[in-house]
Amino acid sequence: MLIEALNQRSRTIFKQIVDTYILTGEPVGSHTLSHKLKNPLSPASIRNVMADLEDSGLIYSPHKSAGRIPTNIGLRLFVDGMLEMGNLSTRERTSIRIQCQESGNNIEDILTRATTMLSGLSHCASLVIAPKNDLPLKHIEFVYLSPGQALVVIVNDGDDVENRLINIPIGLTPSALTKAGNYLNARLVGRTFVEVKSRIEQELKTEQAELDSLTQSIVEQGLAVWAGRQKKTENEVHHNLIIRGQANLLDNVEAIKDLERIRRLFSDLESKKDLVHMLENAKEADGVRIFIGSENNLFSLSDSSVIASPYMDGKNNILGVIGVIGPTRLDYARIIPLVDYTAKVIGQIL
Repeated sequence: MLIEALNQRSRTIFKQIVDTYILTGEPVGSHTLSHKLKNPLSPASIRNVMADLEDSGLIYSPHKSAGRIPTNIGLRLFVDGMLEMGNLSTRERTSIRIQCQESGNNIEDILTRATTMLSGLSHCASLVIAPKNDLPLKHIEFVYLSPGQALVVIVNDGDDVENRLINIPIGLTPSALTKAGNYLNARLVGRTFVEVKSRIEQELKTEQAELDSLTQSIVEQGLAVWAGRQKKTENEVHHNLIIRGQANLLDNVEAIKDLERIRRLFSDLESKKDLVHMLENAKEADGVRIFIGSENNLFSLSDSSVIASPYMDGKNNILGVIGVIGPTRLDYARIIPLVDYTAKVIGQIL
């Protein structure tokens, strides 16, 4: 439902119900509303409007009483269409900026101080999703867990260790994962994920060009023929290379070498494509760290709200997310600008 679907009387009563609920946490009855409204209405008229709002799924009665509180759908409608956003004072903005800047340049210190500050100002549990490190790598290891899934252990130049779960091609064996790790460790020292992936992709291009040249030569000599089409993936179609005239190869040593090289190239290309796929998954996999600003039992409850905002670098790349989690009757008008401004300050510092 859109806010425009409510008439003015319904909006006024609905807003008063939400405002009172956020302030007190208690259900609101028609008699209470009749005293709060600027343009008084009889309790009977208010009850009729409340019945319509309840039928629309915007309010409900938590127990057998005349009082009503907003539903989650009602709160969403209120926040999206009726909330009158508050403004942070100059003093509050200055305080937030100073507290974040006093942490220095260490990202964990900045985020820890920011979440502690948010928790204190909002009286809620604060949380932050920190960016994954993109430092040059020192070591990588793949640990087989189950068909289609592996654990990646990553050590970067700062000796930080991260564990990430990734999806792997079905059928990939533990020994193949060990081989992949050895291959990457021989090439990744001092390079980031992006640089390692770029290097392997360049090797793929070079080997693909060599494979194309060799297979064309073999086919032109009449020693092999392309036949059939094998659909490997949705966007990838492989042709089958069939070797023929094998007796003639006894007199053609170079052709034998070419065929052996073709066989190895086919094998290398497939394994390197799997490597690129695994690297991409490892880079994007869940490996975030969560910092909690204060202990709060609300994380075990479903009846809670999260207000979160991304913090970005100078190029508007999202680095992470900071926010608070609390009961559904949060002071949205105050906390939304609070979270938003803190995220902006963190982005500017980082």
